[in-house]
Amino acid sequence: MPRLWRYALVMTGNRAEAQDLAQATALRALERVEQFRPGTRLDAWCFTILGSIWRNELRARKVRLGTGHIAVEDVGLADPTPGVEVNILARQVLSHMASLPEAQRQTLYLVYVEGFSYAEAAAQLDIPIGTVMSRLANGRKRLKQVMSDDAAD
Repeated sequence: MPRLWRYALVMTGNRAEAQDLAQATALRALERVEQFRPGTRLDAWCFTILGSIWRNELRARKVRLGTGHIAVEDVGLADPTPGVEVNILARQVLSHMASLPEAQRQTLYLVYVEGFSYAEAAAQLDIPIGTVMSRLANGRKRLKQVMSDDAAD
């Protein structure tokens, strides 16, 4: 459930909406447990459900919420121990990820943070695998540019 909630937070950019989305996902998964195929990844199935619910919500609102700036501390990914170089870099990357367009942010999160394969991310986002690769390449390029600009300042 924590991973599901973090993904919902990345998608919504709002703690309350993320909680609602994660709960709706858990409820839908329980309601449709007979659709789960044994031998497949439960987490991938739940992430797919979450993405479907979120896309339906966006369509219903007819509003794109792609700004989604959230504090890295709220995501709960980095170890809060101060002075650890890895955590500092992770915080910087996640902070800069928040400025990416929603599609790139979601794709980068699924592949690089959650560790899903390109094919699994494509299935969860309901897009071709080539689009996943394109979003990852463009997202990495933008992150590199933003982070190098930040380091120069």
